[in-house]
Amino acid sequence: MTDAAATLPSAAERVEGTPLIPREALFGNPTRSGGQISPDGQWLGWMAPEGGVMNVWLAPTSDPAASRLMTHSTDRPIPTYFFAPDSQSLLYIQDKAGDENYLLYQVNLSSGEERCLTPFENTRARLMGSSHAIKDKVLVGLNNRDARFHDIHLLDLNSGALTLVLQNDAYAGFLADDTLTLRWAVQQNAAGGTDMFEVIDNHVASEPTESTDLEDALTTGVAGYTADGKTLYWYDSRGRDTAALIAQDTSTGERKVIATSDKADIGGTYRHPVTGEIQGYTVNYLKTEKIIFDPEVKASIDWLAERLPGEFGVSGRTEDDSKWVVWNDPLTGPSVAYLYDRSAQELTEFYVTRPELEGAPLQPMHALELQSRDGLVLPSYLTLPPESDPEERGVPRAPVPMVLLVHGGPWARDGFGFNRAHQWLANRGYAVLSVNFRGSTGFGKAFVNAANLEWGAKMHDDLIDAVDWAVDQGIAERDKVAIMGGSYGGYATLAGLTFTPEAFACGVDIVGPSNLETLLETIPPYWEPMVKQFHERMGNPNTPEGKALLVERSPLHKADKICRPLLIGQGANDPRVKQSESDQIVGAMQKHGIPVTYVVFPDEGHGFAKPTNNIAFNAIVENFLSTIIGGRAEPISGEVESSTAQIVTGAELL
Repeated sequence: MTDAAATLPSAAERVEGTPLIPREALFGNPTRSGGQISPDGQWLGWMAPEGGVMNVWLAPTSDPAASRLMTHSTDRPIPTYFFAPDSQSLLYIQDKAGDENYLLYQVNLSSGEERCLTPFENTRARLMGSSHAIKDKVLVGLNNRDARFHDIHLLDLNSGALTLVLQNDAYAGFLADDTLTLRWAVQQNAAGGTDMFEVIDNHVASEPTESTDLEDALTTGVAGYTADGKTLYWYDSRGRDTAALIAQDTSTGERKVIATSDKADIGGTYRHPVTGEIQGYTVNYLKTEKIIFDPEVKASIDWLAERLPGEFGVSGRTEDDSKWVVWNDPLTGPSVAYLYDRSAQELTEFYVTRPELEGAPLQPMHALELQSRDGLVLPSYLTLPPESDPEERGVPRAPVPMVLLVHGGPWARDGFGFNRAHQWLANRGYAVLSVNFRGSTGFGKAFVNAANLEWGAKMHDDLIDAVDWAVDQGIAERDKVAIMGGSYGGYATLAGLTFTPEAFACGVDIVGPSNLETLLETIPPYWEPMVKQFHERMGNPNTPEGKALLVERSPLHKADKICRPLLIGQGANDPRVKQSESDQIVGAMQKHGIPVTYVVFPDEGHGFAKPTNNIAFNAIVENFLSTIIGGRAEPISGEVESSTAQIVTGAELL
């Protein structure tokens, strides 16, 4: 270290004038979240804690203060809920200890009576179809007969009766129309692409009507019918790079491109709540752009845009379309939900998600483009620590320690907006960089397919290129860059510390696979209909060359190369990345005498759903990072003891 570097203040000292945001404020339960309005407009629903656990609440739209607790979970937060089409009940899903075997539950709005609609063991229920025409029934998929495949049942929401519609022995998914009639079945083909079969009278055709190869598999598929069945919508990248939105006349077969972008796939749509006709769409490249062609909806969106700072969107619409639930992310403040009365042009605050963050020193996120060594443009997001960039240029006055935060998937993406991890780490004194490396979705099929067979290779090169860029730009200190992520991001962390052992100062791996062979051997059985795509994009263990590639790209086999501190967090019930993935690399490191800190949560799965556990692990993380790259840390004051965390090894390193 040079004398000049030795005199620089530490990352913690550089932000000491900024209030420290408590972990609880960012990672504890929100005050409210998940606001929805019933189809008939009579009820508002939301999530809020009861006894420290997120549950569903209800109130009349006419009297939002008259709230009622509708669910009574005492252990795990309810992950999602929705109103039944007839507005007579709430439906929600729940699993056990993170095993992802989600069952479907119902709560009657009038009586409060609660029941499980899919009372089966070792079963994962899927909602396969709902209707505006048949409001008291839905289609559900159940894999209780064969764990690999979901049979389709008609569920009567009044009686609870399940009627088998189609026994499924081959297909990954189905699409139904507004009459709850199955119309399409989807199956992977030998090339790793998708075959789409028409379904007639609940029988799947023998030959596919539509097909893709591997390159279009993640960017092409049926997107739904209008209620009258006259139009079928598609997302389709065949013959182009990015997925276009296409309308097909079901009587003539004629297709019309109604939306396309040369930068990104068409991401989402605005659809009439009853007719299902598309009224507009969104494109999300660096930020989300709304293109609305229905004049009345456009007028409403424009009206909202004049009044809501930052990002916003519509999360619920009544059947008569008179009222919307609107979310607003002001970017440097907590998200707010509103009830929007379109006819009266009134915007009424529904709730603030985390009022304790109002006035907190939240930092702006910078959307930017990086370039990989082979010329790919990598859409990325950077947040800088407070006091480091008073002009908000996106470059600090002096380089700072940095955390490279890698998203999971890998077939997913990072986006623009309020990000709890970015705000937390920036507040502790770090730059935070999230990179949409090749394989990330939303940027066209060429970008996705550039990652085929590139786990731990060109996908990893993109991350190294991003670090080099940040150092060259004067953003990051070369010897104080940490890598951190969950799922694929955890794999990227392990790859970083094994394949490029001196590139990072330390790593935090959360539920990341260490051995690609065993990862593919232990995927959930209901992923089997899609396994060909894993083989084509990662490596096929059934061929000598594929198996050799999986071995080569598995960090486990290079565990002896690890020379920087590593922290691993794992859920014992993870069905996607089994605990054995973390056990293996911890064992290999111990065999070579390499220290590691390993934390297991016995009541968690693929990530940490319980706030007490999430806060406990983050308390460990920030103290771990502080020790190594010098940011500040909120003291650990009982969070670990009050969680279920088991520090298997390496407690002395904290």
